[in-house]
Amino acid sequence: MLQAYALAKYLQSLGHDVALIDYQPWYQPAHKVVPGGGATVGFFSIFGVRQLYGWYKKWQAPKRMAYYRLEQERRDAFEQFYNQYMPVTQIQYTSIRQLRDNPPMADLYIAGSDQIWNTNLQNGRDSAFYLDFGAPKRKISYAASFATEELNKRFKRFVRRQLANLDSISVREESGLRILESFGYTGTPVMDPVFLLDNQQWDSIIKQDKSLDNETNDDYILTYDFDSNETIEAIARRLSALNNCRIYSVSPDKKSYADKSFVCCSPLKFVSLIKHARCVISNSLHGTVFSMIYGKDFFVIKRKDGLNVRMQDLLSHYNLSERLIDANVDVAMLKKKIDYTLVNEWLEKEIIQSKSYLQQQIDLAK
Repeated sequence: MLQAYALAKYLQSLGHDVALIDYQPWYQPAHKVVPGGGATVGFFSIFGVRQLYGWYKKWQAPKRMAYYRLEQERRDAFEQFYNQYMPVTQIQYTSIRQLRDNPPMADLYIAGSDQIWNTNLQNGRDSAFYLDFGAPKRKISYAASFATEELNKRFKRFVRRQLANLDSISVREESGLRILESFGYTGTPVMDPVFLLDNQQWDSIIKQDKSLDNETNDDYILTYDFDSNETIEAIARRLSALNNCRIYSVSPDKKSYADKSFVCCSPLKFVSLIKHARCVISNSLHGTVFSMIYGKDFFVIKRKDGLNVRMQDLLSHYNLSERLIDANVDVAMLKKKIDYTLVNEWLEKEIIQSKSYLQQQIDLAK
């Protein structure tokens, strides 16, 4: 959500009319959460254990309803941000056929960014995300991500063919450049879209949201964890003891080790929590990226699902690989501060190059 906002906001700042294509295919979760179903229900139904299933259903129902209420609240927070800040097309599309039959009118189409071409996900196999529709003057990608070092073998031919729709391809990871090269394409490295706005610009949008409360007045370490990572908990406890400060958590569920858990965290609350944190511990690329934007100390923990190449590429690129740690990290490393002097020099240079890439593509679409 924040990447889409940043790219749209930056293009608007250049004086352009911008619209995000409102594309909601069948595989994207609906805004409203509908209780029911699930693998466990299917298991009990198949084996016909009616009595056991009846007991399970009664026992589980309150837990399931509590989960659905929290999930709905979280989605509502994102929906509010989407409605308030996103400039979207008047037409909502639900299929590639609709996009082909009635494409948005524009001079330039841009595809991007986060995991947009991850072939382990449905969107990476959807030709809509390769801009296989419409006839603008130019089609490009901005900071597109394959998310993995190797594509799903079943879809390599599909991806190679779909990339031909684009007049210019830019990606945000070194691994993405290597994938393009293996297909015979030349890619341009650019920065993640959220870097197109500096910390003062992010501050300005945070200030617009009057609903943000005062938790950020505390001295705290922030964890951003979406796969219940035990290492994140262990590191957070150690850092909290070393710095005599509290622990805040952003995650899909409440964390017992955290003094405060933000389960239904809006996009702006997420940015605000990072801005005011003493240190950020995450298994998220954007937990890391926003820490860099605000010059925060941070540590990165590997994800259980194996999608670590994006973070590894980012850290290696800025000579910050030592910030990728495990549970055995020593105290000296936990106390070590990041020297942002050189990092900010590199960031500034590459942000300028990324903005230049966008301007070149806009000029070619005139």
